[in-house]
Amino acid sequence: MMRRLLLAAAFLAAAFPALAVNPDEVLADPALEARARALSAELRCMVCQNQSIDDSNAELARDLRLLVRERLKNGDSDEAVIDYVVSRYGEFVLLNPRLRGETLLLWGAPIVLFLAGATAMILFVRKRGGKSTGTPLSETEKVELERALKRD
Repeated sequence: MMRRLLLAAAFLAAAFPALAVNPDEVLADPALEARARALSAELRCMVCQNQSIDDSNAELARDLRLLVRERLKNGDSDEAVIDYVVSRYGEFVLLNPRLRGETLLLWGAPIVLFLAGATAMILFVRKRGGKSTGTPLSETEKVELERALKRD
């Protein structure tokens, strides 16, 4: 039983994405490398699209990781690096797009859809709440029901 649990845990651990940063990409300065990893986790791989460039093995992701590290070595701030990459690839390269006019629909749509659904549910419940769903009991049925209840 314990072997099965360990085997299952190993399979689950293997399912998590491995970081794709190659040893030759790692910066000598640990502080710069930490910044590079943090920035790489925010940028979308344009090939894989559901992975950050930190997780992706695609060549374009590697090129972007190297670009981020090069810009950091040249003294750019984190914001300057992000702005540079966005200027080349557009807002889509960000895994969490910024709140701007162009992305307002993206950020607001879930809220609008939730409010519309909640409003529709409230109106449906109010409309349906006062109506009976069946026909009223006849006098014969009422008498039979009272007899049945008295027997119990």
